[in-house]
Amino acid sequence: MGDERLLEAARPVAALNTPELRTLVSDMLETMAALKGAGLAAPQIGVGLQVVIFGVAGNPRYPDAETVPDTVLINPELEYLGDEMEDGWEGCLSLPGMRGIVPRHKHLRYRGFDLAGQPIDRTVTGFHARVVQHECDHLNGILYPMRMRDMSLFGFTDVLFPDVAPMEE
Repeated sequence: MGDERLLEAARPVAALNTPELRTLVSDMLETMAALKGAGLAAPQIGVGLQVVIFGVAGNPRYPDAETVPDTVLINPELEYLGDEMEDGWEGCLSLPGMRGIVPRHKHLRYRGFDLAGQPIDRTVTGFHARVVQHECDHLNGILYPMRMRDMSLFGFTDVLFPDVAPMEE
């Protein structure tokens, strides 16, 4: 947090399935795995392109989360399905060691393309919807604290959750 690139809007990807794009996605996947993240957006590694990755299956940072399929999503478009919102704890690899309660749309449809240029069109709820919204916010220069309504619910993970074993951020 503090890097001005995290506050800029990302550019659409012009060409899919290029060697450069494959290298970017490979770097993102390696970074996300090393940090045990649920997702990562290209701006988080200094690349201002509309590329996000996400996936959760037994992640120690999110022990109660349902499985979210490993996904590469390029040039995403979000459509909120209804007005129902849900508060939930979020963290971010760009704000290590911190958590906050963030309101998110509960139901979501997202569209975009995978690395090979195949269309993706999914309707999701719950944690899956939360992860997609969080990562796509990065493409618009939005960090999760900007979405918070109550800053008293924002703090260091080890202070907020003292009885939980330390999580690598």
